Amino acid sequence: MLDLVEKALAVRCTNLCRPLASYINRVYELEGEDGGGLVVKFYRPGRWGRATLQDEHDFLLELAGREIPVIAPLVLAGGSSLGEYQGIYFAVFPKCGGRSWDEYSDEQWLEIGRLLGRIHAVGAGRVPAGRIVMAPEQSTRQQADYLLAGNFIPADLAPQFAALTATLIAAISPLFAGFEMIRIHGDCHFSNLIYRPGESFYLIDFDDMALGPPVQDFWMLLPGYQQETLAEIELFLEGYETFRDFDRRTLRLIEPLRAMRYIHYMAWCAYQVAEEGLSRVAPDFGTRDYWQREIRDLDEQLARIQAAPEPQGNWR
Repeated sequence: MLDLVEKALAVRCTNLCRPLASYINRVYELEGEDGGGLVVKFYRPGRWGRATLQDEHDFLLELAGREIPVIAPLVLAGGSSLGEYQGIYFAVFPKCGGRSWDEYSDEQWLEIGRLLGRIHAVGAGRVPAGRIVMAPEQSTRQQADYLLAGNFIPADLAPQFAALTATLIAAISPLFAGFEMIRIHGDCHFSNLIYRPGESFYLIDFDDMALGPPVQDFWMLLPGYQQETLAEIELFLEGYETFRDFDRRTLRLIEPLRAMRYIHYMAWCAYQVAEEGLSRVAPDFGTRDYWQREIRDLDEQLARIQAAPEPQGNWR
């Protein structure tokens, strides 16, 4: 590994090689001979193709070129940011420490809004070649079908899951019609925002970059359901609209996107089980209790969506 990175960057490394936490990829901290920290990420074979990974790198490099606080991959000796060794793709990043926050002040909500407004202004510039489209009839339908086809669900519960997901997708698909879909981070929760004192928030880990509605990139940061977080939403949008207009009609997508996230997370666990035999984030995945709980939560979220009042005033 040290030899590979040394050749890829044309630098010398010390003997530091420390594994870092990662559920999907294999990630290690290294150190250049000059003392600079490096992080090498080996992408899980078979999960992404070259074009899909290049979409992520191109987006990061575009953002870094605009001096937006993200951590872009280093350009390797061959002129590309994406390396390959024996069929495994890899990338090297500069180490960028910081701390995560899970409760934001008013000023931080404004700052996060400005950050994502700048990111989305770049993201709207072009369509990625190989990324999923975050929409009910596309990504969510594919994930639900994968769960059903893979026999991950107990046989007597599978029809209930199939009927529930079909009802959900039919109910929320019309809500997405006519809204813009741009390059987004796709997995913007508090663990993917790190704060560097004296600098700003950095948005990290663009693995799940997608083509989707801009609202996807901030609803997971909210401390509660949409109707409980109106003050935080207004602060965020005040910051966001410093750099980019936001279609407030898309706020009605927050709870549908939450339901889609439930299915996304089930499928993510299922992929781990299919590849490794277990899910480290959901040890009881596949049990009857697990699926009864997930079906109940999804059913409750569908009821919440169906009971939601029509947006009023400046929410249109």
